[in-house]
Amino acid sequence: MIRKAGIALLAMALTACGAPSGPERVVEPRNGTASAQRGSALLRQVMLARHNDARRAVDVPPLAWDDTLAAHALDYARELARTRRFQHAPQPMGPGREGENLFTGTRDAYSFAEMIQYWIDERKWFVNAPAPDFSTTGNGEAVAHYTQIIWRTTTRVGCAVASNDRDDYLVCRYAPPGNVIRLRAL
Repeated sequence: MIRKAGIALLAMALTACGAPSGPERVVEPRNGTASAQRGSALLRQVMLARHNDARRAVDVPPLAWDDTLAAHALDYARELARTRRFQHAPQPMGPGREGENLFTGTRDAYSFAEMIQYWIDERKWFVNAPAPDFSTTGNGEAVAHYTQIIWRTTTRVGCAVASNDRDDYLVCRYAPPGNVIRLRAL
């Protein structure tokens, strides 16, 4: 049995608006029994390729991998795994703030491509309107992972995964951050 992706990005202003700390745990049947492949090189390759595929589809320049953002993501992923919390990192507003996407799921059950696909699949509700009104659902949270991925002014990404005995935690960090209130993703 696996846990469906924890959908919980609210970068920058959306998080500051008092969004919930994370979704309820959902368990669903698993299609296979083999553990997903792991490794930092594979993580970097898959995350950068999938981010840039999504950006290319909307004619936005590609992201570059940033080792500093990846180190920040790893620190926070380790904290989430240690504490078993699933919520965005507290960050000060202003310079130095990083955008953030989070995923959690049953340990070794999801491939890196499956993890990011949950975020990319939010595009079905995306409309290019100013944040937070960029979702056809009327809820900006429904597309906030996807909009962070395609945010035109974001240029760098770094991601990391940490695990505890039960769950994997994927954290991606972005600079400059997206999902800025009253601005459009594209």
